[in-house]
Amino acid sequence: MENLAVVAKKVRKSILDMAYNAKDSHIGCALSSVDVLVALYFGVMRIDPTKPKDLQRDRFILSKGHIASALYATLSIRGFFKIEDLASFAKDGSSIPSHVAQDAVSGVETSGGSGGHGLSIGAGMALAAQIDNVSYRVFVLTGDGELQEGSIWEAAMFASSRNLTNLTLIVDRNMFQTWGKVDDVVALEPLAERFSSFGWDVDEIDGHDIPNLIKVISAIGDKPHVVIARTLKGNGVSFMEGRGDWHNGVLTEEQYKTAIQEVS
Repeated sequence: MENLAVVAKKVRKSILDMAYNAKDSHIGCALSSVDVLVALYFGVMRIDPTKPKDLQRDRFILSKGHIASALYATLSIRGFFKIEDLASFAKDGSSIPSHVAQDAVSGVETSGGSGGHGLSIGAGMALAAQIDNVSYRVFVLTGDGELQEGSIWEAAMFASSRNLTNLTLIVDRNMFQTWGKVDDVVALEPLAERFSSFGWDVDEIDGHDIPNLIKVISAIGDKPHVVIARTLKGNGVSFMEGRGDWHNGVLTEEQYKTAIQEVS
């Protein structure tokens, strides 16, 4: 298999291409999630791009649906569809929208957009697997801003009460949301202790260390599992890193050229 650091660079380049060509935003939060997605699709999940509806497949739910570009890019490089198909991303009349949509491209399990719903969907899928005695696992990726939604904590409580050991939540802890720094809007810390008190196994790791992400996310314990991935907003592009304005920022031609050079 190709070196995963190289794969991550390809995903980042594809994100920038899509965003620039469509004059779309949500670039910083897409870039912060890339290494998590690469770890999942190339190192953890049991999937077959030639059989995207296989009943035994692992499921991935993108709760932070505004980073659709990152998921689409990852799926294309993983072989679910041709990367050339992304040329119409987020353009008028396109079937590939800027917020993730179920079956917009092969491999997308659910639609997403309004934050806070993905963990509930994932918990339902994980429960279904237990009821049907099927061995697939369910992985959910949320942003940290989403954790201010009450539905997240209802789902967390439900998952532990039903002992959904086949459910793993990954939190992209990049510290920003639309309106500023997450903890200036509604403080989340002590986040690990909060999940632990809800009956979850908790790991807190570097969200850009792909080998360790694979190791930690792959683990299965006797409780639902949350991985708090500490990430950098805009990771890989120097002028975006750690800046909240690249949640909604749109690339100029000069910025695009600089960004492409940095991720190549």
